[in-house]
Amino acid sequence: MARQHSRGFCDERFDAVAEAFDANFAERGEVGAALCIWWGDEVVVDLVGGTRDLARRLPWQHDTLVDVYSVSKPVVALLALRLIDAGRIELDAPVASIWPDFGAQGKGTVTVRHALCHLAGVPAIEEPLSNDDLASFSTMCTALAATRPWAGAGERLIYHTNTYGHLVGGLIMAATGATPGEQLAAMVGPLDGSFYFGVPASELPRCADVHFELDVVPDASALAHLSGDEAMVARSYFNPPGYSSIGIVNTTPWRTAQVPSTNGHADARGVASLYRALLEPGRIISGELLDEASAVQSSGHCPVLGEDAVFGLGFTPTSRRRSFGPSTTSFGHFGTGGAVGFCDPENRIALGYVMNHVIPRWQSSRNRAIIDALSSSLATLNRT
Repeated sequence: MARQHSRGFCDERFDAVAEAFDANFAERGEVGAALCIWWGDEVVVDLVGGTRDLARRLPWQHDTLVDVYSVSKPVVALLALRLIDAGRIELDAPVASIWPDFGAQGKGTVTVRHALCHLAGVPAIEEPLSNDDLASFSTMCTALAATRPWAGAGERLIYHTNTYGHLVGGLIMAATGATPGEQLAAMVGPLDGSFYFGVPASELPRCADVHFELDVVPDASALAHLSGDEAMVARSYFNPPGYSSIGIVNTTPWRTAQVPSTNGHADARGVASLYRALLEPGRIISGELLDEASAVQSSGHCPVLGEDAVFGLGFTPTSRRRSFGPSTTSFGHFGTGGAVGFCDPENRIALGYVMNHVIPRWQSSRNRAIIDALSSSLATLNRT
């Protein structure tokens, strides 16, 4: 098929997906994006389109890196799951048995499982922090370990929108002595594409600028007057002020920092190839542990998301609200603005979609069109 807005390759059996990707630019305001899909052992879609700079002049390339936001969460979770597989940590052991400082303020009963499925009760940090603090992975982990919990261990599902990376990442560093970024490099090194926690200086020219129109951040004095869940939610997003990337997303300090819940930078091939590897039991983690990680581990109303939610161990199992296609076995994670990575073991699909125009919140008309077109293509293939 002729494409006006995208470049790359698409197997004709998945033309509907290419049409949806193209229509995102023509009809849905897409600025820059890339899409990679594996079907079994084949790459059947590998498309890029649009621009990667704020001036909208530089074309998106296949190796363009962009902040994929919460698509990062299952990736940092995988680093911890690999340690569980290796017997270096236990899923139901207290976090404090590995990271003693985390036991402060009554957090000694928080387990690794609680940490991985948003039941740890530390979605925000009380101590006022700066963006200079955010640039230091160890400073952020120390502040999180010292904070008072907002809920008891296992008591309440609260999405750890930004602290997740310092919680799971701090656990990883305590267990291995290595940062999540170092551990990630070892995990994805043999795979196609790129995924970073902390973009190396040599790779910064590959980064796409993010078009993020929300740039008003409440100051510390405003946060100080809040209480209860209102204070917790505000601090989860804005303590430090740039914790959600707002106002600093296109800066070198943000791109090179390690905020493994929120600032993983990847290309579409990197996201897709990681999920493709998960289709091979034992390649990244064991099949038994992956089955547990992709199953529901926590559920309920979440005050941060403002709705009911379900989580596995880092992954989001497919659901009516956040669907990864027709299969009930699919799992993955959306990111702020619409980026998504997932795999569908039943249909042997692995997908990575990345973009640079942030629109609220995770599921968007753009990624929905792509996933729906993929579902339609699979339905047609399954009938033949």
